Amino acid sequence: MAKKIKTAYFCQNCGFESPKWQGKCPACNEWNTFVEELQKEEAPKKGDWKMSSNPKSGGYVNVGAETAKPTKITEVKYEKEARIITLDEELNRVLGGGIVPGSVVMIGGEPGIGKSTLMLQIALSLNDKQVLYVSGEESGQQIRQRAERIPFSSEETYVLTETDTSKIFAHVEKMTPDVMVIDSIQTLVSPFLEQAAGSVSQVKECAAELIRFAKDTGTPVLMIGHITKEGSLAGPKVLEHMVDTVLQFEGDRHMSYRILRTAKNRFGSTSELGIYEMISSGLRQVSNPSEILLSQRDDGLSGIAIGTVMEGNRPLLVEIQSLVTPSVYGNPQRSSTGFDAKRLNMLLAVLEKRSGYKLNFSDVFINITGGLRVEDPAIDLAVVVSLISSFEDIAIESTTCFAAEVGLGGEVRAVSRIENRISEAEKLGFKEMFISKYNTKGIDFSKLKMKVIPVGTVAELAEKLFT
Repeated sequence: MAKKIKTAYFCQNCGFESPKWQGKCPACNEWNTFVEELQKEEAPKKGDWKMSSNPKSGGYVNVGAETAKPTKITEVKYEKEARIITLDEELNRVLGGGIVPGSVVMIGGEPGIGKSTLMLQIALSLNDKQVLYVSGEESGQQIRQRAERIPFSSEETYVLTETDTSKIFAHVEKMTPDVMVIDSIQTLVSPFLEQAAGSVSQVKECAAELIRFAKDTGTPVLMIGHITKEGSLAGPKVLEHMVDTVLQFEGDRHMSYRILRTAKNRFGSTSELGIYEMISSGLRQVSNPSEILLSQRDDGLSGIAIGTVMEGNRPLLVEIQSLVTPSVYGNPQRSSTGFDAKRLNMLLAVLEKRSGYKLNFSDVFINITGGLRVEDPAIDLAVVVSLISSFEDIAIESTTCFAAEVGLGGEVRAVSRIENRISEAEKLGFKEMFISKYNTKGIDFSKLKMKVIPVGTVAELAEKLFT
């Protein structure tokens, strides 16, 4: 078969292709990321398309074979297949109800965060399914050693230590697994390319082969992917568009808790969250995350407030810690962990302009406990209260929580799904909850065991709490 060899330059960060080397990538603006790679262009086969010199053909012509014909959408055959339900309820929730047959799931995370442990744990928990665990990073003995610590045990889990995709698919054809796990996509190599493992071309080609296999056979494929120093998936950006679901496994390696977050999901919501605890026997599911997000503390500490947030369909109560102290240096510091720094500056401006709190000469530090990053605007009121509490050095009752958004005019705005937030706070034993007065419609206060206090402005809230 005639082959035409050419070279091209690829950005190792985003996969941008260029005919010549460039110092700065025009797509992602990273420096010194272009690497030269050889490409082999095979002669067109029967059924392929090639460029035509005839302008009437529209630019392309078919070499010979029939291709798929257009079909009315009402005539497309559709059979709803049941999802594969795992014993991991956190994963089921994040995926939207279980693993979809024929889907490709990419899981990314920092080194040592627990990606391989999570995948092996899932593989061993599928007792009624035949699972093929393909590892290009560890030996069979290392995988067995990790499996000994995991309480789940499945005799239908097979381990294959191979990186060549042609050999992997040869084994797949013999055993026909129900689920396939790849650890990791950056270690695989395709025999059709000469580039090294982990290069842009290899990652893209190996992922494309696995996706074709998943769609043709209906076998779900779970792939582990490395991430860059910025926290995004390594390899070409197109890889995230090719797969069906992208999950981010996050957490501080110095802390025991891990968060599984959805970045993309074609078969479910992208706002769901799963929480795990890393213990000696693997990853333990945390069924009630509010208990771990609320730290153990004594009453009488100022600068601490409890806010209710929604992560998908799950209400969470999180603890906000604030420290407001006079600035020693000329420029006051503004630092936030788990909360948007720009939104913190906005709330500080609202407090100063609308409520009269002089914070422009104070250092301000915000921390959300448990390593969680919150984007729900309903946490605004709790952040504002914790700032005032620290500034005035007045503690807030530990049985009081907050759920409302704060506007630029100092008004307390309504948030969605307030009934779920109230129910979660009531379940955890809170006695008071401050919400927006515009959120009271449809709430039957007579049926509530806790006291719900509606407020209209930040100044009104401060008057009720601190005077």
